[in-house]
Amino acid sequence: MKTTLSAIALTAALAAGAAQAADLPSRKAPPPAYIPPPPVLTWTGFYAGLNLGGGWQTHSSSNVWWGNNSNSGGVVGGGQLGYNYQFSPWLVVGVETDFQGTSIGSGGANNNWAIAWGGFGGSTASINWFGTVRGRLGVTFPGMPTLLLYGTGGFAYADVQRNLWWNNNSAVQTGWTAGGGAEWMFMPNWSAKVEYLYTDVSGNNQNWLFNPGIGLNNVNNHTRFHTVRAGVNYHFNFGSAAPVLAAY
Repeated sequence: MKTTLSAIALTAALAAGAAQAADLPSRKAPPPAYIPPPPVLTWTGFYAGLNLGGGWQTHSSSNVWWGNNSNSGGVVGGGQLGYNYQFSPWLVVGVETDFQGTSIGSGGANNNWAIAWGGFGGSTASINWFGTVRGRLGVTFPGMPTLLLYGTGGFAYADVQRNLWWNNNSAVQTGWTAGGGAEWMFMPNWSAKVEYLYTDVSGNNQNWLFNPGIGLNNVNNHTRFHTVRAGVNYHFNFGSAAPVLAAY
């Protein structure tokens, strides 16, 4: 009889323990921590930067007042501001404006002795400063999203000075510019670039009756020059993920 009671008591105890165990909350493994995906490199956004380089005038100019200058080259330096929009993994379009101070032509000997009617005197001039407003069209390549090759072109303006012994004046000439370059995103939000531009500016005053191009502000008076610059840009990337230098 005692053995039977003991067995019944043991069975009841085991059943009660199992019921209590069933009522305990189950322990689940914690969910894995959320790891956001790394930001994707993008050229989209505003940028600003500085540049430094050199420039020289072309001797095929149609300037008509002066003879050749012995030193048409000089230093170029300034800043740029722009905006890019990346339409696809390989196509980037943008707009950029820049302003440059220069010493192009300032070291020449001013042997301006000839009045070359018709523009056959290869000529140079001092270019005190110039600026541009340009569009940009660029491409990237598979596996190299940090490298951008681009062409550029648009409006140009420059302060041109003639240092003649009887006339030391200057005028702002306007025209066009075109060229191209390469830009490399070498770290998040920072890029370095090398750029070439050809610029052709002239006066805007058209003399309908007598138009030899003597004055700086005459439409026939062209100033043509080349520039090669290296620069660095900081990309603000407003409204977009910051660029990173990693392949995913």
